[in-house]
Amino acid sequence: MRKGDIMNKCLVLLSGGLDSATCLAIAVDNGFKPYALSFDYGQRHKVELEKAKALAKRYNATHFIFPLSLNIIGGSALTDMSIDVPDVPLEKIGEGVPITYVPARNTIFLSIAAGFCEVNDIEHIFIGVNALDYSGYPDCRPEFIKAMEKAITLGTKYSDMGKSFKIHTPLIDLKKSEIIKLGISLGVDYSLTNSCYNPDESGNPCGKCDSCKLRLKGFKEAGFKDPLKYPEGIEL
Repeated sequence: MRKGDIMNKCLVLLSGGLDSATCLAIAVDNGFKPYALSFDYGQRHKVELEKAKALAKRYNATHFIFPLSLNIIGGSALTDMSIDVPDVPLEKIGEGVPITYVPARNTIFLSIAAGFCEVNDIEHIFIGVNALDYSGYPDCRPEFIKAMEKAITLGTKYSDMGKSFKIHTPLIDLKKSEIIKLGISLGVDYSLTNSCYNPDESGNPCGKCDSCKLRLKGFKEAGFKDPLKYPEGIEL
């Protein structure tokens, strides 16, 4: 679908982070009427849900928050509070699957998204996965997205109706700096986002987790100042 085409519905997986906010802006810029789906999955960084609400309101997106207890599965520093979020050197980020990976998270999220879309007659799903400046999560790979696109089509009534899902990943081949530049060109207010895996009680970022470091690196390379408030002394 191109800008200027007849308006179509889409579902944006909206975490409240930098990437998903940019995806939402891209969807709107391309003429889609957005629905937004966020997940309350037992994550330690629940501040992202408040950010998602603010972003959905800004873009006039009908917003849903789906309760999902992935902390029952555990195995991730994001859902198991007994596991510390690591402070990984920037040059080591992306080497192997980190402890912040949530097992099968995007598989689960996209499956639920498919059910929501099936009921609401939506064929387009936007997700802000990235395979360049990222933490090394296996469920951000292009081949995974292609496989899920086929699976959710075959596993729903869409396959019997001659319809199919399209999973849009407009950021998958972009560096974080390129994502930020694109978002700023589209008017994204990045003060309404959260990227930190281990924010303080006020929701301010730690500046030490891999997500914070990738974000700070991206803003620096893009030539812009990150609007979020980091602890004193945090710099790349």
